[in-house]
Amino acid sequence: MSTVRLTTAQAIVRFLSRQVMERDGQSHPFFAGVLGIFGHGNVAGIGQALHQTPEMPFLFVRNEQSAVHLAAGYAKMSNRLRTMACTSSIGPGATNMITGAAGATINRLPVLLLPGDIFARRNVAPVLQQLESTATQDIGVNDAFRPVSRYWDRIYRPEQLLTALPEAMRVLTSQADTGAVTLCLPQDVQAEAHDYPSMLFETRVWRIARPLADRAALQRAVAAIREARRPLIVAGGGVLYSEATAALDRFVRQTGIPIGETQAGKGALPWDHPLNLGAIGVSGTLAANRIARDADLVIGIGTRYTDVATASQTLYQNPDVRFVNINVAEFDAFKQAAIPLVADARVTLEELTEALAGYSVPAEMRSEIAALKAAWDAEVERLYHLGHAPVPAQSEVIGAVWEASGPRDVLVSAAGSHPGDLHKLWRPSDPKGYQMEYGYSCMGYEIPGGLGAKMAAPDREVYVIVGDGSYLLMPAEITTSIQESYKLTIVLIDNGGFASIGGLSRSLGSGGFGTQFRRRNPETGQLDGDYLPIDLAANARSLGAEVFEADDIAQLKDALQKVKATTRTTVIVAKADRNVGVPSYESWWDVPVAEVSEVPAVQQARKLYETKRAAERYFGA
Repeated sequence: MSTVRLTTAQAIVRFLSRQVMERDGQSHPFFAGVLGIFGHGNVAGIGQALHQTPEMPFLFVRNEQSAVHLAAGYAKMSNRLRTMACTSSIGPGATNMITGAAGATINRLPVLLLPGDIFARRNVAPVLQQLESTATQDIGVNDAFRPVSRYWDRIYRPEQLLTALPEAMRVLTSQADTGAVTLCLPQDVQAEAHDYPSMLFETRVWRIARPLADRAALQRAVAAIREARRPLIVAGGGVLYSEATAALDRFVRQTGIPIGETQAGKGALPWDHPLNLGAIGVSGTLAANRIARDADLVIGIGTRYTDVATASQTLYQNPDVRFVNINVAEFDAFKQAAIPLVADARVTLEELTEALAGYSVPAEMRSEIAALKAAWDAEVERLYHLGHAPVPAQSEVIGAVWEASGPRDVLVSAAGSHPGDLHKLWRPSDPKGYQMEYGYSCMGYEIPGGLGAKMAAPDREVYVIVGDGSYLLMPAEITTSIQESYKLTIVLIDNGGFASIGGLSRSLGSGGFGTQFRRRNPETGQLDGDYLPIDLAANARSLGAEVFEADDIAQLKDALQKVKATTRTTVIVAKADRNVGVPSYESWWDVPVAEVSEVPAVQQARKLYETKRAAERYFGA
């Protein structure tokens, strides 16, 4: 057997450069590059290996957490068929990645993490940034990655790569179990050499199958759909990842079954499709939530049924409602006591379309769908053009951005009040036109996630909508976007704090306590003094962005036109009224209220909470 002598780090980089993903006859390299920051824990290992391997690009980011967000955004835009690896030094560089790892795993997005680790040979311990334990020498801060990784390993010897790397790839390329994969790399082991078999570095093609559903389960599902008089589809992210949008279109046009979209599934059908009722759940539209309330059958396609999508299990109130779930992940297919179709979404929709020939929802339901959709479209237009003054409502800002965007442009956002409003109001025409990180609702994701989406689709314009609270957590990848010549249009909404939690706090009787950017008031002792003099425009400009400021809707629309002529990342700082929200449209979210309190507003909120909670349902086995 022929061998090649490489360090552990060199072997990893060479291996990654030879991995290929294939689906439906289309193939491409799985790893587009490595993101990271070098420190003493990886500069002489992974850093040295990347230096001598130009075919594996290295991108220098400004924050290890945002590196993982960037990789996740890239993977999401690529329908999980491509990703990047992220490297860090030991200690804080590594633990900075844990939040990003959690987001990737929760959102089922493949990201490979290569954190530096303490010395495997131990004789020089404790080394800089090492966490010591009096109970064991076999523990370190990288063990904190275990619960947020789909696969975790620590490479104590160079030859462990022979089994660890294929296992890592198995998980990364799994459509059911993908997420963050962590290979902890002791800094001494990274630099150690080994005679690796040459076959480890041969090009390997990982083929993504389209598994079929169990035949008996498929027959049961067909029978349940034929019996249904008021069916509804919940389109989740699996529709997009399976590239099943065309199959879904044929299925709903044949059957007349409408869809409601989760955050991850938004864009499954164009916004103006006659059977697309828009967002569903806590942040859902009146149209989708009304149909869901009385549905007698729910067909979940690629959805996890989070509390946001089910309105904390208050959405489906028909006492006889049943569920059919199409999901490549068995874990999700069995939720809601459903008829489980553990299968690929696209091929299953194609089979159902054939099996349901002649079936259609009743004519009266078609009329109801059309009326509800028309009413919702009118409501969106109203919210886009409220004419609120002196500063616009957030819905008007969203409307202005949508009207300035094109049909193939991409909207990226993550946390705060924007996901709820955008879920309701954004109108994507393209399956990849809406990229929302809401599985983890991670503040700080927006700009690096947007950069990842742009790198995956450089021919598309990417709009990032981010609030001032989230922006201040992680703005530095603006610099990376300029370094790599990827233009983003960032709409930075200035509403003086955390508008989303502020609104939630007020609804729970706490008056928005601790959610605004204010000075401490010496008279009250609380943070209710003057607003802080934060110059967001100056901050963005200092990072290298071109900047516009908009105090009203006319200035915003003007800036959105001017930004089209810019060639580098541009930030538009747009004022918005934090107290003007979008209605909830007969939905509810279970956020527990204090059972006892001296505050009358909290007491009243608790009474309402108990009333709403009584509507929660349990869909057990």
